[in-house]
Amino acid sequence: MARTSILGGTDELHPYYKRKHRQRTHLLSGKQSLVKKEWLRQRFDEGLVFYRSEERGKCFIEYIPAENAWVPIEAEGYLYINCLWIAGAMKGHGYSNDLLNACIRDAKAQGKKGLCILCAEGRKREFLADPKFLAYKGFQTADISDCGISLMYLPLVPNAEPPKFRQCAKHPKTAEDGFVLYYTDQCPFTCYWVPKVQEIAEEHGIPFKAIHITDKESAQNVPAPVTTYALFRDGQFLTQSIQSDKKFLALAGVRG
Repeated sequence: MARTSILGGTDELHPYYKRKHRQRTHLLSGKQSLVKKEWLRQRFDEGLVFYRSEERGKCFIEYIPAENAWVPIEAEGYLYINCLWIAGAMKGHGYSNDLLNACIRDAKAQGKKGLCILCAEGRKREFLADPKFLAYKGFQTADISDCGISLMYLPLVPNAEPPKFRQCAKHPKTAEDGFVLYYTDQCPFTCYWVPKVQEIAEEHGIPFKAIHITDKESAQNVPAPVTTYALFRDGQFLTQSIQSDKKFLALAGVRG
């Protein structure tokens, strides 16, 4: 199965996706774009695949062998879907099916046990997959973290052992007071918002510690089911939603 271009990629996918897949990405600008591209580039040798549409950043899928995933899970022999993103205007046209089916074909061609992905219900779902859509596509719940984030999987072979969270992700907590943030460069918006939150926290005297995860081993031992952005307060997991400076102040109870 061929791997081509800086965006990775495989398989027989509709030209709508392949054309953009072969072009440079202009979804972001400046440092944000460079940081994300570099993170992707370093993952391609580990088997990461990134498909995107012709529409800039409007729909894409990103997946990797689960052994190399930057999340605390045990899922040997699976492909882990980092992100399956369909923007609002693009929903309802079958693009999510196209991208997911390409991933399934790839997994079968590689002899994988199945696929797995993180999801959550309702307001906790921001930046995570929709469990209703996944269930419709045949995914099952493999494990649930104490914070309400679920690990779902689609078995592709008989009697496949379900993946599961590591204990650090199953029971997310830290031993530190104040705000503690774990984050990676997987999402391009962290490099923009994290420094702003650090600055505003310092201005208001809010205890805030940011831990930048820069390697797979550290990511696989983060005390949360998500590593792209995991914010704690006084030891308790709060959210995986990337905070702007204003949102953070509201979360901290500071009136603007």
